[in-house]
Amino acid sequence: MKHAISRRRFTLAAGAAVLASALPRPALAQTPTRLKMILNWRYQGPQGWFFLADDRGYFREEGLEIVMDQGNGSGAAVGAVASGSYDIGFGDINALIQLVARSQPGAATPLAISALYNRPPFTIAVKADGPIKTPKDLEGRTIGGPANDGALKLFPAFAKLAGIDASKVAITNMQPNLREQMLQRGQVDGVFGFVNTIAFSAKLVGIDPAKDFRFINFGDYGMDLYSNAMIASRKLATENPNALKGLLRAINRGLKDTLKDNDAAIEAVAKREPLINRAVEKERLVATLASEMSHPEAAKLGIGDIDDARFRKSIAIVVEADGLPRVPAPDEVFSRAFLPPLADRVTKLG
Repeated sequence: MKHAISRRRFTLAAGAAVLASALPRPALAQTPTRLKMILNWRYQGPQGWFFLADDRGYFREEGLEIVMDQGNGSGAAVGAVASGSYDIGFGDINALIQLVARSQPGAATPLAISALYNRPPFTIAVKADGPIKTPKDLEGRTIGGPANDGALKLFPAFAKLAGIDASKVAITNMQPNLREQMLQRGQVDGVFGFVNTIAFSAKLVGIDPAKDFRFINFGDYGMDLYSNAMIASRKLATENPNALKGLLRAINRGLKDTLKDNDAAIEAVAKREPLINRAVEKERLVATLASEMSHPEAAKLGIGDIDDARFRKSIAIVVEADGLPRVPAPDEVFSRAFLPPLADRVTKLG
């Protein structure tokens, strides 16, 4: 009898083992690819799509772990990727053009893989009741900005296009949180920055930008440039292209979610920076979507892609105006190889 019971137990165990082997198995957990990303600025409303993509698991679904750090300016993000301190960044594509133009052909410079800001946000803000009304009026004045600000870095190019003698303009650096107050107090005659960065940072300190400031926008004087883009190290683009494709798929999903629910995006920002003014940051987000990301070409190309002819012209503008040593080919600066298909990408903002 004991032998019969043993045989029966063995048969049941063997049958269970066979059944278990026939059932579908969960995939073995894989260690995600960890990427360090630097943002263009401190945590603000227009970064909400990155945080939504993170909070909703879109990066994780792509096998990625993204560590996001605050930035010190859109130009600085490019340098941080170029130095190897970060794998990816959200930075100014024009700063990347300058870097590539100063490098030898074939150098392992970073690569822009998605041009999210397709209209130029660069500006110089001055006091509305002050004497500066045209770019020429900047001569003999002092203009300030954070050292790594994108507009400040493009000022030599803007000066040439707008007919300003740049040698007659004094440039001073300041901490980002002091910019709007220093202008309001008359400590400088103007400040460099992105239109929406200045306008909504002014609101946060009780300044009415519509009443108190006048904006001299670079785009009104021939600088039809792209702006902030996703920037990746050349090493990463070469060795792990699938990681970058997954990254952009996740960001695209985060952007779609942001368009559906601005408040959710702002809450994702507040999760990282609880002291933000939610109302102002929502205004900043909406204004960014409506201005920096609203070029008509997006309806045909989708957010992230570029118009090749327009990009060649923008490269030429930056190179000529800055007196750079060579004109990079567009594919030295930008690649669309990592973008999601057009049918999957955002084409309308609103």
